[in-house]
Formats: sequence, C-alpha cells, structure tokens
Amino acid sequence: MDIDDVAYHKKNAIKVFFALNALNSPHTSAVTVEVLGHHLHFSQDPNSKHLGTTVWDASMVFVKFLEKNRRKGRFSPSKLKGKRAVELGAGCGLAGFGMALLGCDVVATDQVEVLPLLMRNVERNISRVMQANTDSASIGSIQVAELDWGNEEHVKAIDPPVDFIIGTDIVYSESLLDPLLRTIFALSGGRTTILMCSEIRSTSVHEQMLRMWNSNFEVTTVPRSKMDSKYQHPSIQLHVMSMKSRSRFEENLGGSCGTLVNPENHGDCGPGAWKEGSEVEGSADAGLELGLQLEDEDDDGDDDDNGERKLDDWESRRCGSAAARLLRDVKAS
Repeated sequence: MDIDDVAYHKKNAIKVFFALNALNSPHTSAVTVEVLGHHLHFSQDPNSKHLGTTVWDASMVFVKFLEKNRRKGRFSPSKLKGKRAVELGAGCGLAGFGMALLGCDVVATDQVEVLPLLMRNVERNISRVMQANTDSASIGSIQVAELDWGNEEHVKAIDPPVDFIIGTDIVYSESLLDPLLRTIFALSGGRTTILMCSEIRSTSVHEQMLRMWNSNFEVTTVPRSKMDSKYQHPSIQLHVMSMKSRSRFEENLGGSCGTLVNPENHGDCGPGAWKEGSEVEGSADAGLELGLQLEDEDDDGDDDDNGERKLDDWESRRCGSAAARLLRDVKAS
C-alpha cells in the first residue's frame, strides 16, 4: 500500500467512523434492542474506562440467535423454563436478559466496578418487561452478583453446578483465558451447556481460545445459517460447548494457561470451526467495504443523500467497527 492509498483509506475510514457514529462505542449513552417482542433499554457509561460498560455486538448476535431458535429444540421456553444460567462478564446484561425471557433463572455476573450499571439495567428492564407482559409466569428471573474469575468464594455463592454458562465478547486478551477456563470448570457439571459468542479482534487470541476450547470441551461452531439473517457477521462466532472428562482437565490444572492446551490440537478445532475461521480471514473487511461504498454513493459534493438508503442501527455498528479496524491497521502501517 503506497502513501496515496494510505491517505485515501484513512480519510474514508475517518468519514465512515464519525458519520455513522458507531453505536458499539462508549460514546453512546444508551442502546435499545428488541428481544422476543420486548424493547429493552440498556444504559452505557461513556466515561467509564471499563470495557464492560458498553453493549457489544456479540451480545446482540447471541440474543437474536436465541430469538430465532426459540420455537423448538434446546432453546425453546419449554426446555429452558427453570434452568439455571450464569452470564460471565455480563457488562450491560443483554445476553442474560435473552435467557431470562426464555424462562431461565439467570445470575448476571461481572467485576464490582461494573455492577452499578448492570444492576440499573436489570432493574429498569425487569420493570419494562413486567409492565408489558401479561404472562409473567413464562419468564424466568435475573439477578446480579460479583464474580471475579477464579475467585472461589464468588463461585461458591452461585451454588454450582448450573445448567448454562454464557458469555459474549469476554475474551479479548490471552491473560483472561486461564482464569476464564478455571471459572467455567468450577461452575460446571456433567450436563452444563456453555455458550460463548465472540468477535474476532485479535487472530492470535482467537486461535488460542479455540485451541483451549477444543482441548477441554466438545465444541460446535454454530453455522451462520442458524443465526438471525440480519444480526450476524463473519467476524462474530458462536460456540456451543459441553464438558469433556473432568479428569483430563484436572491432570493439567496445576500449570499456566499454556499447559491447559494440547499443542497437538493446533489447527484442529472441531468440525467446521476452521472453515468459519477462513471465512473470517477472507471477508473480515466486507462490512468496511460496504460502508465505504455507501459513504461514496452520494458523490455530488452536497450533503443531500438524494433518497439513498440509510444504514440501520446494525449496519451502522458493523461499518463503524470495520472503520475502527481500518484506522488501527492504517496506523500500524
């Protein structure tokens, strides 16, 4: 990429980033999401330095996946009613609310700094749901608790094992993988289902995460055809997991994160997982290309869009995210 190309792409990335006012950034104070017929309102904290005070896109993909698959199967209300679920790194609480609306009794957990915002979102949306719902018996419950990963007292207070462990966009640093894995095992029993929805921001961290998952769990990568047709993206993956033998985990438990991973599994992440990964690598900038194309469509020099289609909230979020990635890549180059 020569200097002129860098300048061009940087200019357009900045235009997209600011013109779309990327909704998955801490600069937006609130996000409204329709989930299972309920308009849920989640506050964010623009002044917080904690990543958990933002509604990230993976949580939207997750709740819309639940919404699409609620008619039958393991995610139907008849199967989820009364089941216990823990949301790790709940942040603003969107994913946990999705499970609660389908009948689960959810404990939404996070670090103590995030709890005030999380509790405010939970209380506000419980009130909204109760006011709008005529059959409250079909809805589960949601409560908030502190959980630092690896803290035995915090885990014990939840009274494991639980039926479901969920997490959305909670793996963004390699240092988090070991305490997260230990916490999942501490909360799990033989019948626990683990649902992790992640956006790929670092290829190396994502690959390390997949190696860890596949070394310790039976892993299914949910195909995009099973996700909501709109709320999905090549860079966001959902994994449904169940426990392998606990003895295998305990044999490796004494070491660091690296000893929990079987090096022989590198590159072997279950049926279809690396196929999904290749798709991401090949089209991770598809959203950005869309964004730049839409940005450039009205090229007559004025501010009028001439009736051109406006981006909806989800498209804006994805284009904003892609623009941020390009800005990062341009800076790196």
